[in-house]
Amino acid sequence: MSRREIYEIIEKDDGSNVWSHVYDVFMFCTIILSVVPLMFWDDYPIFWYIEVFTTAVFIIDYILRWVTADYKLGKVGHSFVCYPYSFWAIIDLLTILPSFQLLGPNFKILRTLRMLKILRLMKALRYSTQLFLFVEVLKKERKVLTAVLLFAAAYIFVTALVMFNFEPRINPNTGQETFKTFFDAIYWSTVTLTTVGYGDLCPATDLGRLISMFSSLFGVAVIALPSGIITASYLDELRSLKEGKKSEEEDKQ
Repeated sequence: MSRREIYEIIEKDDGSNVWSHVYDVFMFCTIILSVVPLMFWDDYPIFWYIEVFTTAVFIIDYILRWVTADYKLGKVGHSFVCYPYSFWAIIDLLTILPSFQLLGPNFKILRTLRMLKILRLMKALRYSTQLFLFVEVLKKERKVLTAVLLFAAAYIFVTALVMFNFEPRINPNTGQETFKTFFDAIYWSTVTLTTVGYGDLCPATDLGRLISMFSSLFGVAVIALPSGIITASYLDELRSLKEGKKSEEEDKQ
C-alpha cells in the first residue's frame, strides 16, 4: 500500500472511500473506549489491556499521519518537520503521553497527566463530520457569540456587585449568612441568569428578589439568542453541504 493510499484512508471520510469510513468508525470507537477507565474509581485489570490497546492504536495513527504529512501540509521536505507542531499533532501527543506510565515505575510522574486523556475526546472531532460541521458553525459565528458572552458576563458581574452590596450579610428570616464573599454573589448571579437556581443561595430583601426575577427572565433571552444563531447557521451549513454534494454528483454525470 502506497503512502498516498494510506493518507486517503486516515484522513476524514468524504464518503468516497469505504476504507476511510471504516477507519473513522474504528478510531471513533477506540477514542470512546480509551476514556472508559476515567468513569470508574477502581482500577480493574481489564483497564490495563484497554490502555495498552488504545495507546498502540493512537501511536500507530500518529506515525501514519506523520509519514504522510507532506500530502496534508503540501510542504515538500518541510512537512515532516512542521507536522509535530501542528494543532492536531500536539493533541495526539498529549493524549499519548499519560499512557507511558505503563512502561514502568520511572514514568509514574505521568500519572499526574491522567486527565489529559480527556483530550482524546477532541480527537473525535477529526472523525465526525457533524461535530466538525458544528465547530465550523462556531467559528463562523464567533463574533456574534463572543458579543453575547461578553454581554452576559457583564450582566452577571453587575448583578453580583449590586447583590453583594445591598443584601444583608445575615438573612433575617433564617439567621444564616447570605453572601460570604463576592464569589458567592458571582455564583448566585450565574445560576440565576441561566435559570438554574439551585436555591442554596437566595436574596433576603425585596430589592434582591426583584433583581433575581429580572435576572431569571433576562437569562431566558440570553440563552435563547445564541441557540437561535447556532441553529440558523447550522442549517445553512447543512444546506450548503448538500448543494455541494449535489453539484459534484451532477458534474460526474
